[in-house]
Amino acid sequence: MDPRGMTADVAMQPPGVTPNARHDAYDRYGEPGARSPLVIAVPHAGRAYGAALLARARVAPATLMRLEDRLADLLTHDLIAEGECVVIARRPRAMIDLNRDEREIDPQSVTGLPRTARLQSSAKVRGGLGLVPDRLAYAGALWRHPLPYDELVQRIERTHRPYHAALGAALDTARARHGAALLLDVHSMPPISPGASAEAGAPRVVIGDRFGHSAANRLTDLAADIARGHGLEVAINVPYSGNHILERHGQPGRGTHAIQIEIDRTLYLAPDLMSPSAHLPAVRRLLADMAQALARELSEPGLALAAE
Repeated sequence: MDPRGMTADVAMQPPGVTPNARHDAYDRYGEPGARSPLVIAVPHAGRAYGAALLARARVAPATLMRLEDRLADLLTHDLIAEGECVVIARRPRAMIDLNRDEREIDPQSVTGLPRTARLQSSAKVRGGLGLVPDRLAYAGALWRHPLPYDELVQRIERTHRPYHAALGAALDTARARHGAALLLDVHSMPPISPGASAEAGAPRVVIGDRFGHSAANRLTDLAADIARGHGLEVAINVPYSGNHILERHGQPGRGTHAIQIEIDRTLYLAPDLMSPSAHLPAVRRLLADMAQALARELSEPGLALAAE
């Protein structure tokens, strides 16, 4: 793959639609709360790599791209056309992972780290997938040199914080207009192999709500029911329950819910897992049907959706 083709923002915008708000970190389509209480987010499909990032890499661009939720932003195009509020990250996960806490940093991957820095260890950090991914099991170290701390701070201030500020503001507006709000956090996943004792097939969709901490159970169950209605095997919270985005923005006790949806990328990508397949429209419809049902549930008058 020619790395020069990755230096521009190659986000595929819906035909005839432009973002309502554009930032170096994200594009936001639609006005929060104008159509429904939902905010849809796509944090891992960013493809604006930039020449400097590619120059730092010791692996091929195609290896960095394997960190993406490849083309998951395309799944939201029907929702954008319908006027839903959709926030799509522009910067790639290889640069900074928006689904990690600012403190989830491997100290070995950063130079000049202040002694006063308060870091947060996690299984993801120990596996090389912290705030700035630094290694993959099948590829080894991703970067030629550790990241200078000053550059890490710039990435946090220019990308991580603005993205989360945009989500938070959109959810606050949607809740103020509708009395409740829901963040639908869209991801894609590699195919899951069924266990040896599995009675059903492997899940093609995984719904996560941090085991009930980020959303009311009825919303999670409804999302799962919609996916099953499309003929798909569904799991809840296993193996993906959600991470920092749900932990940060899901506050069901305050009327703000957050659900993560992981979609098997073979459902909408061609066998090369890099380009869309003919099945993309069907998965777009799945997501649109799910959003419609969740919006309707949230809009029921007098419906108590505090933490259950």
